[in-house]
Amino acid sequence: MTLKVTGLAALALGLALTGSASADRAPTPEEQTRIEAVLKQEGFTKWKKIEVEDDEIEVDDAIDANGKQFDLELDPKTFAIVKREAE
Repeated sequence: MTLKVTGLAALALGLALTGSASADRAPTPEEQTRIEAVLKQEGFTKWKKIEVEDDEIEVDDAIDANGKQFDLELDPKTFAIVKREAE
């Protein structure tokens, strides 16, 4: 009985970790190209980290032409910036 519970607990933990690991990922080369095009079009000159999730794309520490820093959220279907948060 203890082995079954331990096995089930390990399985549940493994599934939980797998699910969270796949939630955030790096963009594909195609996504990266589209994201960078949008960022440049919107006046951003550099950025640090880009993560893709099911419902959003996060861009950390994007710097605009005036040197202001923002965290951004983009729509994963349209790649439009839907949120800008000044740092």
